[in-house]
Amino acid sequence: MIPGVTAARAADGSWQRLGVALSRLAGWRRLGLSAALGVLAAAALPPVHALPVLPIAFAGLLWLLDGCSTRRGAFALGWSFGFGHFVAGLYWVSESLLIEPEKFAWLIPFAVSCIPAYLALYTGAVTLLVHLSAARGVRRVLVFAAAWAAMEWLRGVLFTGFPWNPLALSLTVSDAAVQLAAVLGVFGLSFVLALVAAAPSVLATPAGAPRWTVVGAAALLLAAVWAGGALRLAAAPSAAVPGVVLRVVQGNIAQRIKWLPGLRDRHLARYLRLSTAPDGTAGKPTHLIWPETAVPVIVARDEVRRRLMGSVTPADGLLFTGTLRTGAEAARPFRVWNSMQVVDATGRLRATYDKFHLVPFGEYVPLRGLLGRLGLEAVAAERADFTAGPGPRTLRLAGLPPVSPLICYEAIFPSAVADARDRPGWLLNLTNDAWFGMSAGPYQHFASARLRAVEEGLPLVRAANTGISGVVDGYGRVTAWLGLGRTGVLDAPLPAALAATPFSRFGHAPLALVLAVALAAGLWRGTARPDQSGSG
Repeated sequence: MIPGVTAARAADGSWQRLGVALSRLAGWRRLGLSAALGVLAAAALPPVHALPVLPIAFAGLLWLLDGCSTRRGAFALGWSFGFGHFVAGLYWVSESLLIEPEKFAWLIPFAVSCIPAYLALYTGAVTLLVHLSAARGVRRVLVFAAAWAAMEWLRGVLFTGFPWNPLALSLTVSDAAVQLAAVLGVFGLSFVLALVAAAPSVLATPAGAPRWTVVGAAALLLAAVWAGGALRLAAAPSAAVPGVVLRVVQGNIAQRIKWLPGLRDRHLARYLRLSTAPDGTAGKPTHLIWPETAVPVIVARDEVRRRLMGSVTPADGLLFTGTLRTGAEAARPFRVWNSMQVVDATGRLRATYDKFHLVPFGEYVPLRGLLGRLGLEAVAAERADFTAGPGPRTLRLAGLPPVSPLICYEAIFPSAVADARDRPGWLLNLTNDAWFGMSAGPYQHFASARLRAVEEGLPLVRAANTGISGVVDGYGRVTAWLGLGRTGVLDAPLPAALAATPFSRFGHAPLALVLAVALAAGLWRGTARPDQSGSG
């Protein structure tokens, strides 16, 4: 016997024995290991980006699925994977509840369990669909990847949507790896990554199957995506809008003290001082950008402070700031908006944008009439829910290309960051990630915003109270940034917009076609469905 052949056969046998061993786990051991694999997969997300854990997690999940004989068991397996994954990926949500612990600390156990429990319904649907398909080998990998991407897509739109931490976010470790988002969007990237990560599951199939061919083809697919992105970037210009230098101000004011009445003027003074700091290497700033609710006052109603803001604004420029906006005090119901307002050098208001995609339980309480009786309040809005604005808007302002403002987590929604009928020249994201401290949350948020730039082919400027602030070009490349927990400014030119990308023109239609083809290939010549009796 040839030694190399013997070693290869022994390795193949080891994979098969491992797959059989996992498939034979039952009950809580199966669900517990599935949850642990979900936690492991979360390590691939920012800021860790441990991509090699994904093949371990996804292959393990599919081997565990081999032992599920019922629909209920298949769904429970995927749900437990998702629960572990989202607990590990969203642990930082609890940070916001500690800003006012006397009010909200009691909600921490519910936040860190109920949100993941809901999101895990989508991963449960993935394994259920794979189980129902009865596909095996490479066909099962196709069905799994298509179902995973489809469920991420649905998660982003159902019940106002929450597309946080799609699998593709792991690929933001490389500019080249995410260029496919310009065609298929973030969920198309998730499809590719799920396909590649699940491919090693075929190593446990019986001898004679093209196991290593499948794994090799998956690796080549990922390499092709990476290489294609690298070629796109190699030919990418670094053009900037002439005559525009933006100054992004990061005040770094802790959320605990942000709204204390006695400190409001001190906070404003910090932003005024930073706005007039010496010019950077990019040249004299022409426009100032402050983050979400940077000024703890109602700007539209405070002429004195608004004039102070105008005093630091470049003569022919503008100052963008996040602020609260209220309706008439006598009006009922009383209305408040989370807004961005634009001030000129005289202190006059030039434009207003109201956030339209509000955060459930952060800025409003769904079913407040019912849940309010249980003592639930929105963390940011408390007793008065914020009012939603009319939707994506393109603002035209002197001296700048048309801009589409986005406040906070509005930047995580693919195909919903710009008015398709009035394409802007750049995206402006004002946010306040101070709610989440020094956790993984701000890194994940920044990575997600970068993907919107790639999808739309538009530069994105991000101003965050405590970081991460940055300027990103239409290829998703970070041209300037200010890290988490730092106080300061970054001066940078505004990158020029690219031509409209396929994603910006057609949205998710190309992805739908890809997923349909993948599902058809995975379901073609499907075997008989397994017995669905028993408890699983």
